[in-house]
Parts: sequence; structure tokens; C-alpha cells
Amino acid sequence: MEFPFYLGDGTQKQRTTPANLPVSQRAKFMKPENYLADSGLRDACNVALLLGQPLLLTGEPGTGKTVFAYSLAWELGFHTPFKFETKSTSTARDLFYTYDTLKQFQEAQNQVKDRSSLDYVTYNALGKAILLTKEQSEVQDFLPPGFEHPGSRRSVVLIDEVDKASRDFPNDILNELEQLYFRVLELGNVKIEANLELQPIVVITSNSEKDLPDAFLRRCIYYNIPFPEKDRLRNIITDRLGLHSAGSSEFLNDALDLFFKIRNSNLRKKPATAELLGWIMALQKMPGGGDNPLVQPELALRTLSNLIKTAEDQTKAKEIVAQWLENRQK
Repeated sequence: MEFPFYLGDGTQKQRTTPANLPVSQRAKFMKPENYLADSGLRDACNVALLLGQPLLLTGEPGTGKTVFAYSLAWELGFHTPFKFETKSTSTARDLFYTYDTLKQFQEAQNQVKDRSSLDYVTYNALGKAILLTKEQSEVQDFLPPGFEHPGSRRSVVLIDEVDKASRDFPNDILNELEQLYFRVLELGNVKIEANLELQPIVVITSNSEKDLPDAFLRRCIYYNIPFPEKDRLRNIITDRLGLHSAGSSEFLNDALDLFFKIRNSNLRKKPATAELLGWIMALQKMPGGGDNPLVQPELALRTLSNLIKTAEDQTKAKEIVAQWLENRQK
């Protein structure tokens, strides 16, 4: 199916077979092996590993906080991180396990027999990581049916966007996070502690939507990921997208120049690194773009939806693009 995939002009007939659309290209710049950490992030990470403390990362959305955890796990030879996606309703217990009280009640009503409390337990990110620091024989009595225990090992745990939860959430996990243990009330309030020789590596991200409690901050190594300067952003693009020969190309120079003109204007929501990568990929894939798609004004305007995410910013961005193109042609 040729581009554009969707016309929406009333002339098309419904296809008799599903359209063959391209495979998502986002996976290219999400690969952990292509992650480039700045020197400050490397230092903060190594201090956290040295001291065995959680690493708390802040920074604009799209600056690579979440992907860092995957890069760290990949480089250290660990399996994919256990990710806890914090929600506004998250409680401290959710970080370790959940208990399906509703299912237990329904099965009791239906007189389902041969069930134990373990059948309703599901271990979540940090709980699972703590369990896996132990040999299976040590925790066998606490493993629900179907739980796969590959043998004792160290894991990376990502607690993503911790600031989404209520202020009680970080306060309620202070001791557990520091001492790496948790209790399962429904199993007789049993306490499960990590083997400290294999203690999980905890990476926490925050978009700074809420201030975090001082007591929580004291337990973390902290780093704010700054938005990359132009030269560093060039390196990120060439590395993440595999454009190793395009570091000095006219297209990349133009894309960065226009991107920073848009970003540095008075926008409600500034585009971030992830959006820049997507925009460049879209420009490259648009038919007829040639070596430098930005010499064609319509392509720059048709792909702005990847950079600009509010209606008022769209108007401003179109004016900036038009002015930039006019100046470039002089």
C-alpha cells in the first residue's frame, strides 16, 4: 500500500483485505544498547550502585529517564527490568504484590474447593525482584501456582513516574525500599527479605509534577537529566537511529536548527528528545523527501504533529517553520 495510507476524501472503497502497513519504527530508538548517558548520569548511577541506594531521575518527559533503566540492565547483563507503572491509585502494597480479594470472595460464594491464599497472590515489580534474590527452596512456600523461579539472581526494578501517586505512596515505602523487604498480610504477615548480595537495583523516575517527601529523597541518589545541547543531541540521533554516516548531513543540521527554533519559542509544551527522533524518522520515510526533506516546505508542515501537541502551539509552530524556510532560501 503506497503512502498516504489513509485518504479520507470519500473516494476510497473499503478494502477487501487488511492494509499492509509499515512496522513501527519506534523500536529503533528504544533499543537499550543505543542509549547515550551524559557524564552526570553515569556518575550518579555508579554512586547509586556503589552505595546500594535507589537512583531517582527527574527531567523533562522524553529525556530518556525510563529508557535508562533498560540500558543499565542491558549493559550489566541482567534480564529486562521489572517495571512498576505508578498510578494515582497506587498504594505501597502494589509495588510488591496484589491480592485478588474479589476473586477469592466469588470462589467462596461458588463453593470452589482446594484453594489457598497463595492462589490469589500476584507479585509485582519489587516484590518479584526480592523473591528472585533467594533460592527457590527458601521461598517455595510463598510462591503462587505458575510463578517461574529461574534461580537466584539480581534484577533492575523501574518505578516509573513515582510523582503520579499520592504523597502517602513514597512515605509508605521508606523502610521497605531502604531495607528491601516486604510483608504479605494474607500469608500470615510473613516477612520476605532480599538477599543483600543480590539486592535489586532500583531506578525511580519523576516528572516533578509533585514534590517528593524529604525522607524519601534522603534515601535516594538524585540526578536531573538536562535537555541535551545541540552537539549531544546530534550524537543521540545518529546513534539511536543508526545514522552513523549522517552526523554532519545537511538534513540533520537543518532538522536540529528548526527543532531548536521551535523548542526555544514560547510554546505551552516544548517538544522533547523522543519527539525529535520520531519527527526525523517521519521525515525520512515520507515519499519524495530526497536527501533533505526539509527543503520541501510541505513535508515540514505535514509532520509537525509529531513535535507539537497543543492547538495553540500548532499555530505558533507553523509560523516559525514558514519563517525558517523563508530565511533558509535567502
